[in-house]
Amino acid sequence: MAPIPGSGLAKGLAVTLRTMTKKTVTEQYPDVQPDLPPRTRGVIGLFEENCTVCMLCARECPDWCIYIDSHKETVPPAAPGGRERSRNVLDRFAIDFSLCMYCGICIEVCPFDALFWSPEFEYAETDIRDLTHERDKLREWMWTVPAPPALDPGAEEPKELTAARRTAEKLAAQADPQEGDT
Repeated sequence: MAPIPGSGLAKGLAVTLRTMTKKTVTEQYPDVQPDLPPRTRGVIGLFEENCTVCMLCARECPDWCIYIDSHKETVPPAAPGGRERSRNVLDRFAIDFSLCMYCGICIEVCPFDALFWSPEFEYAETDIRDLTHERDKLREWMWTVPAPPALDPGAEEPKELTAARRTAEKLAAQADPQEGDT
């Protein structure tokens, strides 16, 4: 069966009329900031106090876009007669966001919670060489990281907490009758 002449035009006009009557969803971006989901992947923030310069993030990064420099520093003994210890001190921590693919592996492998996702997304530069952000800028982004969401009220209590609570209740129950006898 051959198509009716002009049926394609009628279907196109029908789509146009349908969409003309709907409210627009265009957001006026520079004037109105978007409401971002809580776990938005913007940039990576650095909580420098937690960084031990273990280099796991730089080693696990598939793009090799994390640059870390450090030096060793001798720490005096904590107690008299103890021995001196050495620790790594962070000199440089930089991420090249022109190479970063925002996979989050560096955040996942950090055993000391020094890296976090920040919802900041406005960090464009006019020159690609300026997309390597040093630790000062990464520290600024750390303060835009939202607090972790509250636990789900319907979630089960962890088994360890349940066992600890039961043990505490048993000990309290045993202690109460003894206090009444004295």
